[in-house]
Amino acid sequence: MAIGGDLLWDAAEKGTPIVARLRRTAVTAGCAGLVVLVLAASSGAAWAACAAAAYVLGEIAYRVWDRRRLVEVRIVAVGADGDAGPGPRIRLRQAGGRITEHDPDRVARVLIIRDNVVDSAKLRLRLHGERVLFGRPGSRPDVTAWRRACPRAGVQERNAWWGMPGVPD
Repeated sequence: MAIGGDLLWDAAEKGTPIVARLRRTAVTAGCAGLVVLVLAASSGAAWAACAAAAYVLGEIAYRVWDRRRLVEVRIVAVGADGDAGPGPRIRLRQAGGRITEHDPDRVARVLIIRDNVVDSAKLRLRLHGERVLFGRPGSRPDVTAWRRACPRAGVQERNAWWGMPGVPD
């Protein structure tokens, strides 16, 4: 079993692009508000206000979901003085900054989805008794490292279901 801080998953983008999302939300809500003002004089434009509110709520929901996505997965030793202690642990770091450690035997399934167009991959990680944890896109990890780190987990790797338009798969 791998011990000593081996990196199992590393996302390409670890930060949270708050400014870009706020700017996009403000511009879209402003444009929808302008449409409401223009159309309000001639007809009922409540649909435009509802559409702007739905968009803002969608952006908020996406941001909450994105903060829970995994940006880094490591296998680390437990002991503070360097000994392995009861055994290695899986350390999960989320985009929002939350770090949790789990026993490798709690990992039920690891699915790595390779992108057909760009040299990247996505991660789906399921722990026993918990919902699926999604990883932000990152470089393709070594599947054998996952199999060594989590021997009881079902580790799978597959290609994405989409391809580049006009190019046969």
